[in-house]
Amino acid sequence: RDDDDINDVASMAGVNLNEESARIMATNSDLVGTQMQSCKDEPFLAAIPLHKRILETAKKLGITDVPAEVVTFISHATQTRLRTVIEKVTVITQHRMESYKDDEWYEQATDVRSQLKFFEQLERLEKQRKDEQEREILLKAAKSRSRQEDPEQARLKQKAKEMQQQELAQMRQRDANLTALAAIGPRKKRKLDAPGLLTIGGEGAGLCGGSQAGLGTASPRQYPRQKITRVNLRDFIFYMEQEREMSHSLLLYRALLK
Repeated sequence: RDDDDINDVASMAGVNLNEESARIMATNSDLVGTQMQSCKDEPFLAAIPLHKRILETAKKLGITDVPAEVVTFISHATQTRLRTVIEKVTVITQHRMESYKDDEWYEQATDVRSQLKFFEQLERLEKQRKDEQEREILLKAAKSRSRQEDPEQARLKQKAKEMQQQELAQMRQRDANLTALAAIGPRKKRKLDAPGLLTIGGEGAGLCGGSQAGLGTASPRQYPRQKITRVNLRDFIFYMEQEREMSHSLLLYRALLK
């Protein structure tokens, strides 16, 4: 009779509900009759010290009793707030570490590092020019043979003598260093893929000991190095400046003073 009913959609589709129910019961027989319950609510902060701290603050406001639900709620709120702060600061740090040099949609307008290097080179050349001029003056004073005993001339001669001695000591030190390097020979780089050396994250971990290593060559195992996001104080300051409730806080002022 049910099959003849035109309103029975399952029968029109050729699906037998009794067979499907039996098949489901046979497949999930181990789950039938089990009782599902939520896991225990674990607080993020220690309950006893947090409760004591909340009571100290509540007594100042005339509140003498604080239930355990309040402690749990504040603990979860702290965990959520901390997770939000870490996520936002991590995004700020990743944006700071991004490089757009190889991006075809960006064009470099200024290069502060090259400008600083250029100014440092100018200062170095200016200092070198002044040192050359002073050296020439000292050498002329040292070669002069004036009979008058001028104290300024004597001071220049003494300074020229000290400069020559310093240059001679530097030349001797340079020659000694070159001689020592020639005696040592070319330095050989340590091979990370040497037999018996495990490479973990690009660094040598140690030699394979025992009889397991033997005389055979152990294949180096490469592990993917986990990308580390390093957050500094500047990222936190930028985050606090963007937050409405922290942009005028005392915490931001103290962070700016560091």
